[in-house]
Amino acid sequence: MRTRSTSGTVGVVTLVLAALLGSAYALGRSMTPATPRQPIGASAQIDGAQYGEQPADPAAPHTDPDGTRPDGGTPTTGADPDAPQPASDGDGPFGSHASTGTPEVALTFDDGPDPTYTPQVLEVLRAYGVKATFCVVGENAQDHPDLVQAIVADGHTLCNHSWHHDVLLGKRSPALIRADLIRTNDAIHAAVPDARISYFRQPGGAWTYPVVSVAEGLGMTPLHWTVDPNDWQVPGAAKITTTVTRDTGPGAIVLMHDAGGDRQGTVDALRRLLPELVSRFRLEALPVNGAN
Repeated sequence: MRTRSTSGTVGVVTLVLAALLGSAYALGRSMTPATPRQPIGASAQIDGAQYGEQPADPAAPHTDPDGTRPDGGTPTTGADPDAPQPASDGDGPFGSHASTGTPEVALTFDDGPDPTYTPQVLEVLRAYGVKATFCVVGENAQDHPDLVQAIVADGHTLCNHSWHHDVLLGKRSPALIRADLIRTNDAIHAAVPDARISYFRQPGGAWTYPVVSVAEGLGMTPLHWTVDPNDWQVPGAAKITTTVTRDTGPGAIVLMHDAGGDRQGTVDALRRLLPELVSRFRLEALPVNGAN
């Protein structure tokens, strides 16, 4: 009888210990921070620099996933002091420029330079005698100064596109915005000391009054766009070609990308587009002294 009692006691103790250990494990798991998920979609980084570009409506202010704006406004909570107002200096959001102001059409390429795609874009433009505008990311300019030199040597215009494609740059303080733009200009000037950088394009089109004001204070015209084929979403050369051909008119600024992801579709579309565009419009780089 004593043996059975001892065995029963041991069994109960074992069950109690197992329950306690299970509770401790569950408690420990609940106190351990979850591993952050890798971002998905246009802002994900895969095999190098990847940049999320425009919101669905490029003319609308960018909205973060939590519903807030980069400038601190909340679209659903009454009057927003940073809501777009009638442009005083330009025809785009927050006074940025969204057209050339002339019959000429301007092709613009964002996010480069990139050693794979920028040389291809330059080659196609050169074949058709077309000058364009390249909105370069500072860290890419620092990594590929030879490509910045090639862009300038071919007679194209340069545009500042922030140091690290910061879609939330307009949410920063004016001092941080200014430091970012100056750092990017310095990287460009390290490659081409006498280069004119007369334009700034806010990543994602997420314009705010502070970022426009700082850019203008540094002598750069805030540059938006008219035509957006969403080539950053890699829709394929056929769709890019169709959108640009259909939507481009006199004075248009066409947004495309030579970096930030797989841009072979953009390059292939450019080969199809240029014969059509040059037959309809005069294609020019934006003037190096800025917009009028």
